[in-house]
Amino acid sequence: MPKVKKIGILTSGGDSPGMNACIRAVVRAAVYHGIGVVGIMRGYAGLIKGEIFEMDVSSVSNIIQRGGTILKTARSEEFKTKEGMAKAAENLSGWSVDGLVAIGGDGTYRGASELSRDWEIAVVGVPGTIDNDIYGTDFTIGYDTATNIALDAVDRIRDTATSHERIFFIEVMGRESGFIALDVGVAGGAEAIMIPEQPTDIDGMSKILIEGRKRGKTSSIVIVAEGDEAGGAYAIAEKVKEKTKLEYRVTVLGHIQRGGSPTVRDRILASKLGAAAVEALKDGISKVMVGEVHGKVEFTPLEAIWTHKKEVDMNLYKLAEMLSI
Repeated sequence: MPKVKKIGILTSGGDSPGMNACIRAVVRAAVYHGIGVVGIMRGYAGLIKGEIFEMDVSSVSNIIQRGGTILKTARSEEFKTKEGMAKAAENLSGWSVDGLVAIGGDGTYRGASELSRDWEIAVVGVPGTIDNDIYGTDFTIGYDTATNIALDAVDRIRDTATSHERIFFIEVMGRESGFIALDVGVAGGAEAIMIPEQPTDIDGMSKILIEGRKRGKTSSIVIVAEGDEAGGAYAIAEKVKEKTKLEYRVTVLGHIQRGGSPTVRDRILASKLGAAAVEALKDGISKVMVGEVHGKVEFTPLEAIWTHKKEVDMNLYKLAEMLSI
């Protein structure tokens, strides 16, 4: 793959804190290396519509601290068609773009991979999602911020749970993975953590809560991942009440976890990966995702992202069980 002369950058799928820091890094690294760079609004939907504009260092001033994405984000069914992809490729060609940095998750990479395969456009993916469920990187951009936001909410809810002597079931995001729930549950001292990777044991959880009451514990926190097999926090809470007769409240944190100013860790990770994506394209590397593994920047073939599953740390899950007594 020849070295690129102009890079396009887009964000796709769910937004995550740190995307703006990554956009900033891509633009400034491109300028530093003498490579042209354009922004693409609203992901692949905007690419099809030709929502493309030139960017320079001033385009990304004062955005490193902002949540969300200045390029906006959207999902596009049209891009999944040959006609839609042809329009996208034509628009890139019209702007003389021969390299693409796609910030998002596995769906974003599938689209980029097909675009590269059919239209010979160099592409590099950057993992931007709060879910942390992408193979090939220890952490995704936005995950650290999301877990800290969720943990702050758990700490606040625990005060109310203690005051009212109730069980609180708190549902966190994460799609089909339990990374957020597990980390927040351990850090928040939860009495139980429900994640998709483990069978939902209503009887076991009920026993823990009842035994806690017998020891004099008057309040408890249960963290539930939104993708849990039992149907979410409300369904689990009602089943537990049938077993225990204990009063409960449910809080669904929802999209509050995706907004807000990114943490130091997310800003640094986004900056490192954004710059690395540009350097990969500069060196003729394509069809990879850039991630950080054990503190080092690593490249993973795009196809490996959806053919390999990233596993949660089950040792951490066992630790949570041990500490919940």
